[in-house]
Formats: sequence, structure tokens, C-alpha cells
Amino acid sequence: MSSMKTALTMSLLALAFSVGGAAARELRPEEINTASIASIGTEKPAPGDPDPAIVRLQVLLDRAGSSPGVIDGLSGENVDKAVAGFEAMNNLPVDGRLDPEVASRLEGNAPIVESYVVSAEDAAGLVDKIPEDYGEKAKMQSLGYTSVAEKLSERFHLGIDLVHALNPASQFAPGDTVWVVNPGPPRGGKVKRIEADRKTGQVLAYAADGSLLAVYPATIGSEDNPAPSGKHKVKGVARMPVYRYDPKRNFKQGKNDKVLTIPKGPNGPVGTVWIDLTEPTYGIHGTPEPKLIDKVGSHGCVRLTNWDAEELAAMVKPGVVVDFVTGSPAAPK
Repeated sequence: MSSMKTALTMSLLALAFSVGGAAARELRPEEINTASIASIGTEKPAPGDPDPAIVRLQVLLDRAGSSPGVIDGLSGENVDKAVAGFEAMNNLPVDGRLDPEVASRLEGNAPIVESYVVSAEDAAGLVDKIPEDYGEKAKMQSLGYTSVAEKLSERFHLGIDLVHALNPASQFAPGDTVWVVNPGPPRGGKVKRIEADRKTGQVLAYAADGSLLAVYPATIGSEDNPAPSGKHKVKGVARMPVYRYDPKRNFKQGKNDKVLTIPKGPNGPVGTVWIDLTEPTYGIHGTPEPKLIDKVGSHGCVRLTNWDAEELAAMVKPGVVVDFVTGSPAAPK
């Protein structure tokens, strides 16, 4: 389909599509670009449908350095924590509530949704599927994205369902024009200290002067595989890491009882980046399932979305302190 036909189809048709077996409506760009975050909580969208105002809020928080994780248009704990993180970053009372002061500081005039032309590069390096079994993963050449839509969802910090809600008629072929959000450029700066808050499921990155540079939702260990305690340090950063699975040293996956080398890729067990810690076998890393951040436990490490892990990795150097704590100033009260 040509770019013109795709754009025309998206602008004229209101189509229903299926997500997880439930029908959901198309979400038009102008609904998000003109939404008021002040309306959040006063209007209830249909269950499972993305709320244009929530999408807008999530993008604004992401631009401000307090990540909501996946931008999906759905309210929840990660949104509340991102609001609390923004409050902490701006020396406001921290309660995780979107009051008029927070809303006014977040709002801006830049469009939230913008058009994007799918490139040939976007369609390159895809794989048919990602097996669950680590033994099958180890047989693959790479653990890349399974579709152009998935690749774009990560590039623009979107939930895959929201990508389809914005583009219900698109085939995501090279040359097609699609709608995406603009989460803004990655945060910059030099991180001096990191706090990994096991209670709230947050990672907080501080500058040398004590200011809060960025806040991320995180999965930090689990009951069966708790994260370490105390202070540790960053040893180094590996981008697009190969994953070495050792059932005797780490955990048992399925029936795999031998050491395996699992290839690199965004759908690998540790995603697109590994921030190695001085505590052996532990790190801060990405994930193949960004929508599950702080929803399910990890095997003891600190798990972020790929894009949040990449942003943090660009701001750290060996020697940065990583402090595992319980209860941070960026937690909603």
C-alpha cells in the first residue's frame, strides 16, 4: 500500500480491531493531541480501550524523565509511580496524584502523535517467532523482533496494542506512513548513584549534585529469587549481549540442564543491554516483555524496558554506586 493510500485510509476510516479477543476502537491522533490530562479520572473509557488523555500523560512524563514504562493509554501503578517520580524531580510533594500543579508543569504545545514513514531497515532482521524454551532459543542466529510493528513499538516506547489502535489499517510495509508518539530524546547527564527500590519497583538515577536525573519502573527480583541487598557498583556495560544460561549458577528453565549460549537480540532474556554489577551474576538489564515490567518477578536482577535500560546505560560508567533500598522519595504515598 502506498504512503498516500495508507494515510488516507487512516484518516477516513474508523475500524474495529481485536486485541486479546476483545474489540477495541481505533484511536485517532487528534484525540491524543487535543486531549486534556486534567480530565483524567473524570471520564472512563471502555474496559481495555486506551484513554487518549492517559497516552498524553504517559508521553509527557516520558519526555520529562520519569518513565511510565510502556505507553499504552491504560492507567495503573506505573503511571502513578511516574507521576510521583516527576514530583520528586521537581521538588513537589510526592503523592503520585495528578493535581493541577503537576499537570501545568507537564503540559506543552508540542504534538504528542506524529507521522512516521516505515523504512526498509525497519523490515530487516526480523524473525518468525521467539520460542519459550531456552534450548530452542540457543539454536537461533538472533532473537530479533518478530514484526515491524513490534520494532516500532519499542523505538517509540509504545505498547503493541496501541500501535495497532493508532494504525488499524496499516500493513507496516516499507513506504507506509504510520502514526506513532514522540517520547522525546533520551535523557542526558552523568549518573553518580543509582537506587533500586525493591518495595516500590523503581530505579532512581542521581547526579553528582544529588539531583534526580531519571526515574524508571523496574522489576527487582522476586520472592523466590530476591535481589541483592546493600551497595554495589557498576562494572561495565554490554550492548546487545549474548546470554550465557547456566542452570547450576542461575535458575532452571524448563528441562534445560546444560549450559547454553543464547544469541543476542531485543527478544533475548536480558534484552538489548546489560549493566554489569560487582555482585556476581547480577545486573540491570532490558527485557523481551516490556509490558510485564513490575508485573512479574525477575531472577534477582533489575529489569527495565529496553529503552529505559539503554538510556540509563548511556549515563553510567564503571564505579557508579547501585544501592538496593526499601522505600524511596519518589514512591507514591
